[in-house]
Amino acid sequence: MPGRRHRRNEGHSPWRIRTDDSFGNLIVAREISALAAQRLVCGREELGFLDMRESGPHSEGHPLFAASLPYSVLEARIGELAPNRTAPLLLIDGGDATALAAAEILEDMGYASVAVVDGGTAGWEQCGLTLYEGVHVPSKTLGELAYERFEPPTIEPLELYEWQRQGKDFSLLDCRPAAEFAKKTVPGATCMPTGEILHRLSTLATDAPIVLTCAGRTRGIIGACSLALVAPTCEVVALENGTQGWALAGRELESGAMAESMPHLSGRQAEKTRSRAKEFISKFKIAIADANSAENLRRCPSRTTYFFDVRSEEETALDPLDAFRPFAAGQLLQATELAVGVMRSRLVLADCLGLRAAVAAFWLRVLGYDARVAFVDDEIRSLPAAEKPKPPSVDRAELDAESCLSEVRSGAARLLDVRPSGQFSRSCVEGSAWCSRPRIRELSTSCRWLILGGDGPQAELAAREFSRLGGRDYAVVRGGFEALRSAGAPIRKGIEIPASDAVDEASFARGRHDGDMRASRRYLDWETGLVSRLSTSERDSFAI
Repeated sequence: MPGRRHRRNEGHSPWRIRTDDSFGNLIVAREISALAAQRLVCGREELGFLDMRESGPHSEGHPLFAASLPYSVLEARIGELAPNRTAPLLLIDGGDATALAAAEILEDMGYASVAVVDGGTAGWEQCGLTLYEGVHVPSKTLGELAYERFEPPTIEPLELYEWQRQGKDFSLLDCRPAAEFAKKTVPGATCMPTGEILHRLSTLATDAPIVLTCAGRTRGIIGACSLALVAPTCEVVALENGTQGWALAGRELESGAMAESMPHLSGRQAEKTRSRAKEFISKFKIAIADANSAENLRRCPSRTTYFFDVRSEEETALDPLDAFRPFAAGQLLQATELAVGVMRSRLVLADCLGLRAAVAAFWLRVLGYDARVAFVDDEIRSLPAAEKPKPPSVDRAELDAESCLSEVRSGAARLLDVRPSGQFSRSCVEGSAWCSRPRIRELSTSCRWLILGGDGPQAELAAREFSRLGGRDYAVVRGGFEALRSAGAPIRKGIEIPASDAVDEASFARGRHDGDMRASRRYLDWETGLVSRLSTSERDSFAI
């Protein structure tokens, strides 16, 4: 809340915030105003801007460049999102002190510079700053800016339908991952994610139009723009508004389509891709990193460097790189904040032939990152994985399933299910309560709580929260929900958690992929309206 102050832990580096540029006054601040925060966000230095709220509230409105890092999974994800503990971190919440709690945890993990936005998102809005609905908003904005700048050709759904009906020769490629493709796609589409289209372009027939589709706009637009940059002679168009546009035009989508194996490159085709990569790298002055320079970048204490393997899932499984996190090129552009938590940081992208990495680096530069290409060789393969920041260990009580059931039946304890709300809704133990981590502080202190988790980190992190808060009797059930099911616990299915409570699921335009036409219209109106909402400083943050 406005006016609250957070104790300063001795031994941690203070973060010096410039509060008055006209006079150059510097103050040591742990909690800063929204206007001061905005200046940092749209500045030139590295900054991790992290929204501590759960996915639901985040999707209903957050600052443009605030990456979602729910407090529920803070310790589990911070090591990947912000691997350098010297990087300055700026936290925002809903004005409920969650960010202050997170700041204490991060300081205990060794992060040296952590500050909190005073008043949270309400304070941000009160200062006249915009909150943006949706998820992955910088990536979505990138797509709309690319559409405005490059004007890629598009095709209306009904015109594409006529092409199909008339038997016109063209390739229809769905540039999303296989799981999204299987959920719903345009009939006749072939699954080939954006980066793979570039990588395998020499295997495709390019003497007929190539039509790209995704669920909405971004990946189709970025794919069409990328193909035009790499192979200007190819005729490529994006399906207007993707699968949602197809459904809104009254056409049926196909469900359950299986992605076929992508075509393998012959030696001659691989050489063509390599040649295109070299030409693209030279034309757009993309930096290249070998194993030695990449490792030097990673060891630099004053900068944050990420290593990503942008090859296909099949390639990364057959030839894993210890130092590089697998993240397909197209998805890295579609949802950058899932992988990168520090703005204006450095990214090294590993690729065998270089084209996927080079094009991804081109777009990542527009987003403000210093992105470089690393060609996979034996030296790149030999780089070791970096050690991730870890929280201090916490002693926790544990209980086996049988003892748990005995306590519950006797009335000595209650079950607390901390799995994702969707899992709880589908199947839960009779009488158990569901709770997200931020709500643990609201639980009764007079009750003994037995924590049920699943295959994720939620149970461990809930236990850490109980320990941090103190004053509550708790234990973690070994084996979690599945152990209780196997032990004969009564199971209920189809429990509905009110949307206001299921805060761990994104709620903005929910249902747009499940036939809710109103949600689809709202989503597409939001997406096409993003650019007009940008402030001057926000727009200037994109080097389009």
